[in-house]
Amino acid sequence: MNALETWLSIAAAAPVRVLSQTRLSGGAIQQNIALEVTRDGAPEAWVLRTDNAATLAVSHGRVEEFALLQAAHEAGVAVAEPLFCCADVSVTGAPFFVMRRVAGSAAGHAITRAAAARGGDPELAADHGRQLARIHRMRAPACLGAPPADSLAGFIAAMRARLDAAGTPRPPLEYGLRMMERRGATPLPPVVCHNDFRTGNTMQHDRRITAVLDWEFAGWGDPHEDLGWFTARCWRFGQVALEAGGIGPMDAFLAGYGAESGWQPDPARVRFWQLGATIRWAVIAADQAARHLSGREPSLELALTGHMVPELEWDVLDQAEALHGAA
Repeated sequence: MNALETWLSIAAAAPVRVLSQTRLSGGAIQQNIALEVTRDGAPEAWVLRTDNAATLAVSHGRVEEFALLQAAHEAGVAVAEPLFCCADVSVTGAPFFVMRRVAGSAAGHAITRAAAARGGDPELAADHGRQLARIHRMRAPACLGAPPADSLAGFIAAMRARLDAAGTPRPPLEYGLRMMERRGATPLPPVVCHNDFRTGNTMQHDRRITAVLDWEFAGWGDPHEDLGWFTARCWRFGQVALEAGGIGPMDAFLAGYGAESGWQPDPARVRFWQLGATIRWAVIAADQAARHLSGREPSLELALTGHMVPELEWDVLDQAEALHGAA
């Protein structure tokens, strides 16, 4: 019995044998490893989630992400059931947690192509709205700290700090942030936001969501921030006309959210946060490319992510001008 099997057996309070380990696709920031195991002789399918060689400073560690997954599970969000969490780096070399494996696919391009072939999928878009509403009423685990007084001010300050730290001048992104600062609305009470809720981070099976993935960026925010991220042009995987994640119409998505949450989001505020989403993704994409360029983690995927930045900057200018014209 190796170190992982020993630790899992103690955590599960039953003998665990790992029959196979297979790295799953995706996961530029974390690794997801499919485990075929037996627990007390019975077969089970799990996923072990751990760190890549280099991570982003703004992402939660695995212990914090496990706490978020537990809170989401308690709130009725469709997530893989969290099982065990290990902070002891001597077991595998990095902290990790284990969750049950669920059926479905998270391949964004394939999901959006299939939805577009049907002329859009209003029900799947509404299901995303319902799941997001459940996220926004989650209890906040201790790792999130105290909520901010002004989510927009916090967002702008965080983006500017990351741009300054990167050291590469990016005038379009600075312009977009300034426009958000000038046109920002009265702050709403902050909620727990997933902060990466998008097509590609939801497992889907039979046109229903089976699990919301990748909680490492969760934090406090305006609920429209998550709504804007999901509907931003940069996360439609080429299906630009299907504003809700490249899957379906915006009205179906917001209707699903409203039916679950009990209140209707402001479409203008959603558009405002679509600009924030585009800025934030451009900042992340630049940071991802820097991981490759630094030599810490040579990766074609990370290098290609950096090539998205100019197009995102162009989108920022378009959206900022539209925001200016709407004022």
